[in-house]
Amino acid sequence: MRLLLLLPFIGLLWVPFYNDELPMLLGFPFFYWYQFAWVPLTALIIWIVYKDGLKKGVE
Repeated sequence: MRLLLLLPFIGLLWVPFYNDELPMLLGFPFFYWYQFAWVPLTALIIWIVYKDGLKKGVE
């Protein structure tokens, strides 16, 4: 489960993947909204890993 925490690092540190303007979302280029989308997604991933740790008794 803790390997899920690597997803934001991989998704955000691999810049050539999202270094583009298209597709645009509400006038924002892909480069910006892709990074902003990772903020709530990362929080969700951290919460999932935290809840799994509580269920297993890990502090």
